[in-house]
Amino acid sequence: MDSSLNSLLAPVLADHPPAPGALLPLLHALQERAGHVPPEAVQAIAEHLNLSRAEVHGVISYYHFFRKAPAGRTVLQICRAEACQARGAESLLAHAEQRLACASHSTRADGAVTVEPVYCLGLCASSPALMLNDSVHARMNAAKLDALLEKEGL
Repeated sequence: MDSSLNSLLAPVLADHPPAPGALLPLLHALQERAGHVPPEAVQAIAEHLNLSRAEVHGVISYYHFFRKAPAGRTVLQICRAEACQARGAESLLAHAEQRLACASHSTRADGAVTVEPVYCLGLCASSPALMLNDSVHARMNAAKLDALLEKEGL
């Protein structure tokens, strides 16, 4: 493990001693600190918590929240749960991909934006919904999305 990864990981490991249920809080803390969960950290996390690499990797890959690479400066998450799909989320996502020149599940080459489909932002009655960075927006359409993106300089 290189020194830059060690400097990110060491305080997180120190703050999360081995205990049942420690993995999720540790992964959240690492992602908060580093912006993602570096794949190179899996072995150290597994050893620290006395888990197998497969167990740690399984949790990281199961939960869509955890990123294996840094996100863009702006993160756009569009809900694709059933209520949002019924109210146009698929076309909203397609519009976002075209407008931003960024495919779902990816970060644009310039690092400006990441587009992520997510499943349920908890605004089913006000769908379709999206989250732009940490702000949730309801009853969205292409024009409203364009206005939000303009404010972000995208």
